[in-house]
Amino acid sequence: MDFKHYLQVLKDNTPYDFSNYSDNSIKRRLQKVILDNGLTIDELLDKTQTDKGFVERLVEDITVNTTELFRDPEIWPQFYEKLYPALKGKKTFNIWHAGCSSGMEVYSNMIILNELGLLEQARIFATDISLGMVRQCTNGSYRYEFNKKQLSDFEDIIKKSPIQGISKIDFNKYFDFDLENDRINIKDFLKKKVEIRQHDLVQEKVPFYNKFDVIFCRNVLIYFNANLQSKIYQMFHNQLYPKGSMILGNHESLTGFYKTKFSKNGPLYTKTNVFHFKYQ
Repeated sequence: MDFKHYLQVLKDNTPYDFSNYSDNSIKRRLQKVILDNGLTIDELLDKTQTDKGFVERLVEDITVNTTELFRDPEIWPQFYEKLYPALKGKKTFNIWHAGCSSGMEVYSNMIILNELGLLEQARIFATDISLGMVRQCTNGSYRYEFNKKQLSDFEDIIKKSPIQGISKIDFNKYFDFDLENDRINIKDFLKKKVEIRQHDLVQEKVPFYNKFDVIFCRNVLIYFNANLQSKIYQMFHNQLYPKGSMILGNHESLTGFYKTKFSKNGPLYTKTNVFHFKYQ
């Protein structure tokens, strides 16, 4: 299969452009879509051009939506060792979860903010390219069995490394547990707090007028090629307030020119100056 030809067909007939994603990653995922759906190449091309529902499902399949509540639990105390002093004195602050997937990171972060007494002044925004993920984030309902170990691991971590003195969280304040149906349901006061939109980091302008104090974009850019990564770093730099922070995944890091525009402080990359890039 000439997957680059297919990506051009996808770009020409849908709102989605994956041409600057990592070649190996996108090729592997397209091959899996073909195999899982029992399609020939001609059938794949035809459905891409005529079936909007199929395209939305395909976007979910070829984008990476792996996430968990309190994913990488050991990293959260490190985040707030650095973030708390910068946020605690602000009357309001803005946080953007770019590439939020199903929203579990968003709600994990909001729980910590609430425990720290910071949620009321926070404005939370979340975006993802996948309409299905946006809907799941909005619904805030997840599998219990999939997440129960993460909750337990996070509890163990904060006992050893409290987050600004917080060493225990009563999750019943934030979740309705429906064990019979294997569900964890986010309580309404958290769901109402976050503004969620479908958004394509690659092609679309930022869908919010405000700038941000913190941008989470964890385990997203690793699937982009170097040119596309640079474009996104530029956009994030423009959207951050001076001294605002960007948070990347454990296996993601800045290279080249952008090392001069952010200072690394543990897992945070803090904007070092107000030099403005023109984002296109």
